[in-house]
Amino acid sequence: MRSTPVLSTSASNAPADGHAQQSSASTLRRRQPHRSRPAAPPADAPTAPRRGGVALVASLLGFTVITIDVSAVNIALPAIGKSLSGGMTGLQWVVDAYTLMFAALMLSAGALADRAGARRAYAWGVALFTLASLGCALAPGIGVLVGARVAQGCAAAVVMPASLALIRQAYEDARARAHAIALWTVGGSVAMAAGPVLGGLLTESAGWRAVFLLNLPVGAVILGLLVRVPRSVRRPAAVDGGGQLTAVLALAGLAFAVIEGGHLGWTSGPVLAAAGLAVASGCAFRVVEARHRQPMVPLGMLTDRRVGVPLAVGFAVNAAFYGGIFLLGLYYQQLRGMSGIAAGLMFVPMSAVVTSTNLVSPRLAERIGRRPVIVAGQLIFTGAMLAMLPLAAHTPVWLVLVLLLPLSVGGALVVPALTALLMDAVPGERAGTASGLLNSFRQTGGALAVALFGSLLSGPGGGFSLPGMRIGLLTVAALLLATAALSRLLLPRG
Repeated sequence: MRSTPVLSTSASNAPADGHAQQSSASTLRRRQPHRSRPAAPPADAPTAPRRGGVALVASLLGFTVITIDVSAVNIALPAIGKSLSGGMTGLQWVVDAYTLMFAALMLSAGALADRAGARRAYAWGVALFTLASLGCALAPGIGVLVGARVAQGCAAAVVMPASLALIRQAYEDARARAHAIALWTVGGSVAMAAGPVLGGLLTESAGWRAVFLLNLPVGAVILGLLVRVPRSVRRPAAVDGGGQLTAVLALAGLAFAVIEGGHLGWTSGPVLAAAGLAVASGCAFRVVEARHRQPMVPLGMLTDRRVGVPLAVGFAVNAAFYGGIFLLGLYYQQLRGMSGIAAGLMFVPMSAVVTSTNLVSPRLAERIGRRPVIVAGQLIFTGAMLAMLPLAAHTPVWLVLVLLLPLSVGGALVVPALTALLMDAVPGERAGTASGLLNSFRQTGGALAVALFGSLLSGPGGGFSLPGMRIGLLTVAALLLATAALSRLLLPRG
């Protein structure tokens, strides 16, 4: 690991400082031989690189398991529906209960990690995620499963920022830290690629509950590794309870209205009440944030087009990507009759292209500018939504894979350039807030797309509705076109 040079430098500086305090030249000459010899490293120097590696492995495992849980569960949804008789509405909540809590709590989870210390917050998050996974695996009905998924989402919101803070703590050297974060990012891409395959294999061989049981040994390993990680410094950080509560209520009300609107009717009492709650909570959120001395979301940031436009683009891109994954998982199994394993394998080429395009995007942005990359990625994504319109029960498999290539490329081009642009647009002390905002908007886009697609996909008798699928695809394509236009008009080229 690259932390070794940092340790050796600090060790060699110590005697040099001692010499500077000596006034006698003879003393300096007597001590000169000692200066030429390598200074003895501190007693804990041999273990420091290993501790950095341990922290990285622990962080990587946590990020991997919360990422796999998204894509693997999508493949397990048909089996969950048959086992627990939840219907399309129940399956939507299995996905969105996790995603919505993840999105809402991401806004203040970073402050919690600062207050508790990265290691302690990470341990809390992993422990809660592991226990919630056990609750998911043992759920006797769809309601208990959704409740356990809420707890999983809360835990994942803590794990995400705390895992990055743990890496920051473990690697003081900037180059070593950049390398560690790159590994952490690639781990997430690999997890997203492996999730559908793993979900299909586990569901077919051991049942859908195995998808959640897999998290138990991983959680135990992470907690064991954290024992070898040094304690983290605890820093004062304000927790905006009022802002957090109103954000959760606004997102939950909006998701309920979209999910249940397709089943209960858009003018039904519960749906109108949920929509009213979303609007009222959104207004209350704005008032609370405007009055709070240290708001969770500084409202001034949202008026900066270099911040507001990337947030809108992140929302649209995740709506297309996660909505597409949700749609395809059901399309493969419910309409085409594929097994869980076969459905999972259908995602492998797409995930491989996503991973490779993620690596190309930063270089392309350096060459031609970030704005062209962001706009082009959204237009490619729009083409992907339109290319999926002809999909039917008997579309050749090879053609399905070809049509999904734009879906693989579009989002992978946009996100790295978008993230870099946003980080450059805010002061360094606001980087954590901006990152939390972007992740929150992205997760919210994915959650609402799942809600929308789920409402449209349920045909007569609970079957898969091709007309509903096409309406959803056209809706997301229109959203992407709108954000592409905003990007072209309002973002700086560089």
